[in-house]
Amino acid sequence: MTGAWGLPTRAEIEDRVYEIRTDYRDILEVLRWLDGGAAPELDRGERWYVAMRLFYPDFAAMPRQDWPEATRFLAEFLAAGRPGSGSPGPRLMDWQQDAPLIAAGVSRAAGQDVRALPYLHWWSFLGWFDAIGEGAFATVVGIRDKLRRGKKLEPWELEFYRSHRAAVDLRPDAGGDEEKQRLLALLDARRPGEAAVIGSGERRSAYGTGDRAGNGRRAEG
Repeated sequence: MTGAWGLPTRAEIEDRVYEIRTDYRDILEVLRWLDGGAAPELDRGERWYVAMRLFYPDFAAMPRQDWPEATRFLAEFLAAGRPGSGSPGPRLMDWQQDAPLIAAGVSRAAGQDVRALPYLHWWSFLGWFDAIGEGAFATVVGIRDKLRRGKKLEPWELEFYRSHRAAVDLRPDAGGDEEKQRLLALLDARRPGEAAVIGSGERRSAYGTGDRAGNGRRAEG
């Protein structure tokens, strides 16, 4: 890791250096696979296997003994190097479902439309994400939290909920209870046990890099 002031662009594992994909759009795609949104039929180990192939361009050449540490590196990268809480918090957001609201909030915090940028490091994106203030996204998350805790909504919140219920109600967790299926054809055939080895390096983070990698809000340059 590069510390609080660096933006990692490579992973150092043992004495080997691996290139990584760091643009926020690439990482959101990684999260889409990790949370089961891309292929609900895959189990957790298989989702991590796909994520590793997406994150490391040269993953096919990576020695198997590097996989557990490479998985930990990916989990820490997703969390912007911040220590995880050890257990996932309540599910209050979804990177895919909330994409329009998140894009608007991040762009407002950045003072520009981040979708128009040719490149934006994931950690820089998360910095602006954390700076999202009042707005539609904060309202939606706040209403979800109140509903989860059984708290009464304010009159304006109730009106908002009635008018935007499809946006407020979270879709079911796609990766929850689907049966294990064969890895998608786009992947090369893997050796027995590969997905299990990768999944063993998983670490939960404040950004949800676990069984629900894409559902939480909140490393070498």
